[in-house]
Amino acid sequence: MDGAEVDQMVEDKSRMIKSVLEESAKVKLGLLRLADEILEAAKLLVDAIKAGHKVMLCGNGGSAADSQHIACELVGKFAKKRKALPAVALTTDTSILTAVPNDEGFDVLFSRQIEALGGQGDILIAISTSGKSPNILKALEMAHSMGIHTIGLTGEHGEKMAENCELLIKVGSSSVARIQECHITIGHILCELVESEFA
Repeated sequence: MDGAEVDQMVEDKSRMIKSVLEESAKVKLGLLRLADEILEAAKLLVDAIKAGHKVMLCGNGGSAADSQHIACELVGKFAKKRKALPAVALTTDTSILTAVPNDEGFDVLFSRQIEALGGQGDILIAISTSGKSPNILKALEMAHSMGIHTIGLTGEHGEKMAENCELLIKVGSSSVARIQECHITIGHILCELVESEFA
């Protein structure tokens, strides 16, 4: 590869990076229209925690990581020292994550945990970029049937989650990467809003 080819390759990669950053920023700016929904979600979380209830979170893949990330910020701290807040990601117990799908199927992985651990007045945050994951839909159905508040985070085509979602926050994109970037931004905003009530 000669010098001109190397320069062209660097230019192409630089253009690609700039394009991704511009797209990401554009989708994130679209979250401004969701400010009221995010504030409503934060109020649900604060009210539930103040009433002695807990927050459960679930998702698959990158959304599982987001579930754990948000639970960590609530139990530990986001930015300020304060008491620990009750949150659990349903994506972390390897025995449950392997036994339930092996014995009963992957679709009931989260709904079984909600049935075991959830109680009326708790909150479930269900995260799915597509909004079509069967185990997320069953989790929402179980939570709804138990009187558990339900908040969904999804992308622009996630309307299937709406049936059992008290509050559905839809990121205006069909790109998995862009949706995930926005979901953790929303998660951070929720953590900051909740923390401000307890710090």
